[in-house]
Amino acid sequence: MFSLVIIDDEPKARSTIRDILGLSQQKLEILGEAADVRSAYELIQQKRPDLVLLDINLPDGTGFDLLKKFDSIDFKVIFITAHEEYAVRAFRFSAFDYILKPFAASNLIEAVAKAGETIKGEKTEEKFKAFLANLEKINKIVLRTSESIHIINLANIVRCESDINYTTFFLSGGEKLLVSKTLKEYDELLGPSGFFRTHQSHLVNLDHILRYDKAEGGHLIMDDESWVPVSSRKKEQLFRVFEDFA
Repeated sequence: MFSLVIIDDEPKARSTIRDILGLSQQKLEILGEAADVRSAYELIQQKRPDLVLLDINLPDGTGFDLLKKFDSIDFKVIFITAHEEYAVRAFRFSAFDYILKPFAASNLIEAVAKAGETIKGEKTEEKFKAFLANLEKINKIVLRTSESIHIINLANIVRCESDINYTTFFLSGGEKLLVSKTLKEYDELLGPSGFFRTHQSHLVNLDHILRYDKAEGGHLIMDDESWVPVSSRKKEQLFRVFEDFA
């Protein structure tokens, strides 16, 4: 789902655009319409749309005048105009697309669909980044086992061990949780929060390491007295992490 507003001084043009968008397969929400620069600016400020369908010639200025009012443009813009000569300037304003009136319904639907896919892709990336930032902030993770949904403090996770497509979490106090996700997923998720993958099958919480023993090819002793192997290709990276602790 993404949102948009329609900016055009002609009521009939706005109505036509709205009708065409009703034929689109995209999941979109039309937040409102405006007919001039002043009301368009207020509408965008208030509604914060993902996409703006923007005519260039408006009664109190141009679509470019509208865009200049924003310190930063965090929405996509598709210009819809009868004036071809503005195309170069439009793309200098980072227009997503430029549609000339009169236009076929398919042209508008296609342009909006492409914008929607781009917006959804960007939102997914933003959500993932926000999730990681929030994970670091609150220091919790949700683990779903076959029987329960557990909310676990990251500080209570000693280590994780892979079993093909499953991961076992070893917690402080001796509790174990088996989750049906791969260790690779948790490595990517927990890496920024102080976890280190010592081996193809092992991920450890750096805060729970007691020492590194060189015997038997090298392994870690965790504070729950478990032994965790360190692969030869991970040793140098692990030692650099230890140096950062010093």
